[in-house]
Amino acid sequence: MSHTPDTAGAGAPARARVQPRFNWYALAWRLHAYAGLLVLPFLLTLAITGAVMVFFTGFQTRLGVNPTVEPLPTVQAVSAQAQAALAVVPEGRLQTYVAPRAADRAAWFVIARGDDTLAVAVDPYRATVLRTVDKGRTAFAWAERIHGTLLIGDMGDRLIEIAAWGALLMLLTGAVLWWPRGPQRWASRFRTEPRARGRGWWRSLHGALGAWTGAMLLVFLLSGLTWTDVTGARWLQAWGSFPAEKWDAVPTSTHTHAALNTAGLQEVPWGLAQTPLPVSGADAGETGVPTGTAVDLDSVAALARHLGFVGQHQIAVPQSEDGVFTVSADTMSGDLERPTGDRTVHIDRYSGRVLVDLGFADYNGLARTMAVAIALHQGDLGWWNALLNLAACLAVVVLCVAGGMMWWLRRPGRSVT
Repeated sequence: MSHTPDTAGAGAPARARVQPRFNWYALAWRLHAYAGLLVLPFLLTLAITGAVMVFFTGFQTRLGVNPTVEPLPTVQAVSAQAQAALAVVPEGRLQTYVAPRAADRAAWFVIARGDDTLAVAVDPYRATVLRTVDKGRTAFAWAERIHGTLLIGDMGDRLIEIAAWGALLMLLTGAVLWWPRGPQRWASRFRTEPRARGRGWWRSLHGALGAWTGAMLLVFLLSGLTWTDVTGARWLQAWGSFPAEKWDAVPTSTHTHAALNTAGLQEVPWGLAQTPLPVSGADAGETGVPTGTAVDLDSVAALARHLGFVGQHQIAVPQSEDGVFTVSADTMSGDLERPTGDRTVHIDRYSGRVLVDLGFADYNGLARTMAVAIALHQGDLGWWNALLNLAACLAVVVLCVAGGMMWWLRRPGRSVT
């Protein structure tokens, strides 16, 4: 048997091979930097447009200023108000009636004409037109389209979805970098370093602000992903939508609830958007509009009040021969401040029977979670929610600026400061 000589020499001590330790911190730093450079322009865009949307949701309306009116003892019939609105939109087709939020506020009528969708404010006591708005061209509508598609359609949606996943990676790696190490104390990670200068100051600002706003940004990203085409529509929403099979003996349409959206805006509750609509004309449902009463906008509005709809709620009128009247109130449309109060009722256009009465309690667990998360995301829960979201949007802008400054001060070709 041959013997390989010991090249280290007889009696020489064996040298232990030291395996290099993998530097997780360095990996997190690189991933955080690369993800940040990728998502920074998208986060800035989402934060700015989100702030615009929250301003109108929380402090005005999505249509801008809501006209005030002087209340009278009685209101005009809803059909008379609708006729006044249609009179200023020749060849228009009524889509939705939005009941006044309060006794001193106007009613709104959404009217389609060609490719345009107009919203007409009407004094409910005098049936006079107060204001006309192109619903698809309001500041809120423009901000929502930029927020969702960057104005480039499906490609924009895909880019935002990729950026959202990149931002989640950025949050995870940012938490690793932020975590106190060695002699660092927890308290120091929640404030800026007063003696830091240059890149060090920007880094301490970035870290402290990220610590205070990270949880809110996580909610924004996760709830925002539910609106995207792949993660949201094809996966989460497809699984979380209400199953129309629960409507015993109620035939359904080939159209989904998303058909009730107007001007291309997201207004239907997330958990219903992919659920098929019921159709009129079948012997189904329960007594709604009293027998012998014509089924029209006036009788459906009276039924809505009888069913407990108060304040702002919406009545979508049938758009086809087998369409239904849909009475709804939810946070997604800006009607309510409490997502647990979401309610949608479908009424047969011929018999006036109630085909479906669906509320928050009927949603599955994911749909309930998303109803609350989306309301928080949009700033629908009240003025405090709107202020919180505006502060979060401002924080995201500052985080992006601080991250950009850190990169700029350490960019290739520049000495580290």
